[in-house]
Amino acid sequence: MKFLIVGLGNIGPEYLFTRHNIGFMAVDKIANNFETKFSMERLAYHTEIKYKGKQIHLIKPTTYMNLSGKAVNYWLKELKIEKENMIVISDEIALPFAKLRIKPKGSHAGHNGLRNIDEALGGNEFARLRCGVGDDFSKGRQAEYVLSEFNAKEMEEIPEFLDKIAEAAVNFCLEGISQTMNKYNQ
Repeated sequence: MKFLIVGLGNIGPEYLFTRHNIGFMAVDKIANNFETKFSMERLAYHTEIKYKGKQIHLIKPTTYMNLSGKAVNYWLKELKIEKENMIVISDEIALPFAKLRIKPKGSHAGHNGLRNIDEALGGNEFARLRCGVGDDFSKGRQAEYVLSEFNAKEMEEIPEFLDKIAEAAVNFCLEGISQTMNKYNQ
């Protein structure tokens, strides 16, 4: 059985440790856990792992956040994976730092990457793993905030947070959305 784990983020060194790139950081963690490397392919960095009888594909779209749907749509078709077997990892300002929320579908809640995926796929019927990055910003400063780097205290907690995100995403592939929600939603 094939699965797709999508980590959302922006390419380029200036975005590496920004809140908006938690999805990229999470799929990098999964790849590291399975000792595999990404290769630059069409519209995304891609790698594949085989684990417990599952074929799990990981992508980091190179289309920038606001056009993530183009890459997601391409890879679902290219790999012949159903939307039900895909989970998208994104940052979430409505959650406190280091909290997770997994849902089988839902609104984009103003997240431009999720909005573009909804548009490209013609709906929001796909699992999402939202990763809390906090909301410590002034009114009108949301974009600036998500494109800022994690502070020193948060960076100390990032390794443990990424472990939890990676574990939840792989668990989705092994046990499905309901079990994963029961296990990881806080």
